[in-house]
Amino acid sequence: MALTLQIILFLVGLALIVFGADWLVDGASSVARKFGISEFVIGLTIVGMGTSAPEMVVSFLGAIQGNADIAVGNVFGSNIFNTLLILGVTAAIMPMPITRENLRRDIPLNLGVIILLVLLGATHRLTGFGDDILSRLDGGILLAIFLVYMFFSFKNGKKEEDDSPAGKTLKPWVAGLMIVAGLAALIGGGQMFVNSATAIAKSLGISDKFIAITILAGGTSMPELATCVMAAIKKKGQLALGNILGSNIFNIMLILGGSALIHPLSFASMSLVDMGVLLLSGLLLVASAYMGKKNMLDRFDGAIFLLCEAAYFTWLCINL
Repeated sequence: MALTLQIILFLVGLALIVFGADWLVDGASSVARKFGISEFVIGLTIVGMGTSAPEMVVSFLGAIQGNADIAVGNVFGSNIFNTLLILGVTAAIMPMPITRENLRRDIPLNLGVIILLVLLGATHRLTGFGDDILSRLDGGILLAIFLVYMFFSFKNGKKEEDDSPAGKTLKPWVAGLMIVAGLAALIGGGQMFVNSATAIAKSLGISDKFIAITILAGGTSMPELATCVMAAIKKKGQLALGNILGSNIFNIMLILGGSALIHPLSFASMSLVDMGVLLLSGLLLVASAYMGKKNMLDRFDGAIFLLCEAAYFTWLCINL
């Protein structure tokens, strides 16, 4: 009976994720059209920040409790998962257009903040000087960059081209309600999905370690995955790309920046492989944007991303 209940909760959680992603994409797209802001910027801000809420809660609680491993590891894992798996899956479903602003500002910044994070957090390991701690000053620097980036994103948001299908423009209050309901369904459904999947896996005798690196590691990124897949199906590639870049930048600059202000964060538990894969994810996105099919993240790029994620996942399993 208990297993049957968990299976029902699993299916309900999955349904909430699917419907929540659908509502969020439609509501966010309508807001973009209503106010003349590009869907990328809406994905970068409203959608990216909203779908990163689980990571924010986990990292802030980890910082408050003085557990840097949780705060830092959660963001590293989420950003790698976002870029390699979620963008990989999304590009495989529907190639995503890349705009001039993406090439000039957003994609390079994604790589830049990764490099900055590694330099600030692993100073001693990389240079032999200082320590491997993300200090309160470092956190303040990340937050300051985040605020400047958000300002210029909104300032330039009405100038950016957007080739997404027009679709139906909803009344502002309806679109706003769909965004709030969509985010609530995504986050609540994602939590229900993770909890029930964990319970089912345990009842089947699957080890805690394997559950941790599969169900739990991907659980906080479930909202991004569902939103990007739904955006790809609806041919809203810029919304999907904005969601992932927004989530990645939000995770590093706001979540880790804010967490470091709460309590300095040690990078001791982050291996050179973890940092290298995070850096590789940013480099691959830059390479895909400037090489291959012009102004497009295509299925070949998606396949490369997925292969790299599979290799990293295999390494994690071997090194449990």
